[in-house]
Amino acid sequence: MLVWLTVVVGGLLLLLLILRTSFPYWADDCAYVLRSLLLAVRLVRYKRSKPFYGLVDHFVAAARRHPAKTFLHFEGERFSYGEVERRSNRVARVLRLEAGLREGDVVALFLGNEPNVVWTWLGLAKLGCPVALLNFNIRAKSLLHCFSCCGTKVLVTSAEMQDAVAEVLPALREQGVKVYLLTETQNIQGITFLADKISKASDEPLSRDLRANVTVRSTALYIYTSGTTGFPKAAIITHERMWAASFVQFLSGVTQDDVFYINLPLYHSSGFLLGLTGAIERGISVVLKRKFSASQFWDDCREHNVTVMQYIGETMRYLCNTPKKENEKDHNVRIAIGNGIRADIWSEFLRRFGDIKVKELYAATEGNIGFINYTSKVGAVGRGNFFHRLIFPHRLIKFDIEKEEPVRNSQGLCIEAARGETGLLVGKVTQRSPFVGYAGNDQQTEKKRLRDVLRKGDLYFNTGDLLRFDHDNFVYFQDRVGDTFRWKGENVATSEVADILTMIPCILEANVYGVKVEGNEGRAGMAAITLKEGQDLDCADAYEHVFNYLPAYARPRFIRIQPCLEMTGTFKMKKTKLVNEGFNPALVRDPLYYLDVAKRTFAPMTEEAYAAITCGAIKV
Repeated sequence: MLVWLTVVVGGLLLLLLILRTSFPYWADDCAYVLRSLLLAVRLVRYKRSKPFYGLVDHFVAAARRHPAKTFLHFEGERFSYGEVERRSNRVARVLRLEAGLREGDVVALFLGNEPNVVWTWLGLAKLGCPVALLNFNIRAKSLLHCFSCCGTKVLVTSAEMQDAVAEVLPALREQGVKVYLLTETQNIQGITFLADKISKASDEPLSRDLRANVTVRSTALYIYTSGTTGFPKAAIITHERMWAASFVQFLSGVTQDDVFYINLPLYHSSGFLLGLTGAIERGISVVLKRKFSASQFWDDCREHNVTVMQYIGETMRYLCNTPKKENEKDHNVRIAIGNGIRADIWSEFLRRFGDIKVKELYAATEGNIGFINYTSKVGAVGRGNFFHRLIFPHRLIKFDIEKEEPVRNSQGLCIEAARGETGLLVGKVTQRSPFVGYAGNDQQTEKKRLRDVLRKGDLYFNTGDLLRFDHDNFVYFQDRVGDTFRWKGENVATSEVADILTMIPCILEANVYGVKVEGNEGRAGMAAITLKEGQDLDCADAYEHVFNYLPAYARPRFIRIQPCLEMTGTFKMKKTKLVNEGFNPALVRDPLYYLDVAKRTFAPMTEEAYAAITCGAIKV
């Protein structure tokens, strides 16, 4: 018997050794698939529950289970699950009474990163009201456009945003939009102040009948994408999608004992879905910051015993650029979840700050396909496996960079990219992986649909991103194509920036694209422009125009004046050559200018200025 037992144990050990040698990631793959199956079962159960069990119900259950547990740490204040639950009940009652809200009414939140966002959203969710999360950087026409996207007639804001709201208040009144401020009473005509009423309202639980018709396919949120530059697009987030996004923390190994650090904007899918709703799904504590601070980051982590951090590539670079300290590995952070980190920054981050499991993601707010690097392999944005491809069918297809369109064969079908070859990622639109699109923007929704991919009549979501799968099934992000690039953690839509530039009296046409800048993540905005006949570029006026109409991250950092813009045979502006030439005055003969923030103008690009920009002496 002992001999047989020895043989069996020895055989199992040998098998494990062979698996480990031949398939080094088999254990990680198995763990990921098992976690995914558990989540799939949960989601099916939630879908079939009567009434539908949403994330707001999950929060209410957590508040009942551990009411005294800290949910939010914010600027020295602590809010427990029970307190946030009671505050959300008061907000819901007041807004229902004051604004006459009913199930299905859309409410826009125009708030900074503060706890008000959390309990106001929860209160509205209890009423069955979808919430539009407005980027607090937008102003004027962009802000007004957001209301027409999702058809909201109610705006909830705070004193911090009061000046921005005042600018558009006459237009809001014309549209019949009611404005409510979550502050003490002030004398501003056309705005209702709610702080006193909220503080006096009942905090008793609300009836679930108020949201009786909400289902898994109902709209939960509108999150604005494509950079919220001139004209943002409102991506529709259903309750099903919100649940799926909240599961990312579990897939990354986050437990109910962790403390999660959110320093990204809550109007982003990263901060709100992966961070906030993920924390609710796990029932954990959150440290919320108004904005990211590299100098305060590790002190915050030590003070609040943070164990899970969130990042984008830019924030990781900022952390690695901070002065070195003896205690920089003295913290309890064990997991970092995010996207956009370069391989060199990744390695430097681990070297300086310790053995932190970096869970790099690839996803799009409105997309139907995503990946997660559950093995923490440096440089990869995810890992493919049979289960993932079964649930979320996807392909990499050959893409013509010059024509900016997929390569098709003689039958008019797309051609799959070979293993190791860069291709355009497309996700098949199915019942399990739908593409809902953008609210009030059928044209942009249709642009993201790709038909006749592998067979006539099929339908895929076009991510607009070039990726590569290696021979070990790891996924690597290569580049972004089309009309969008990423800068300072934001997506910038080139066509929308071009529209803003052509409003400048002297500019005839504008071709906007992103260029690499040494030492910076993503791509900085650059515009090749032509001038109207007899006109010169008014540099100071151009600066004031982009400053007033565009958020900081969307403002072009460089301008190139051309006699004419190159076009393709189908009259699309050519960008590839412009991107490759960049803003180096030694390579570009056309007049070049750079955004000089200190002098509030576009200054001529000299070789000295170019050198200062590339070495970081001049910040872009």
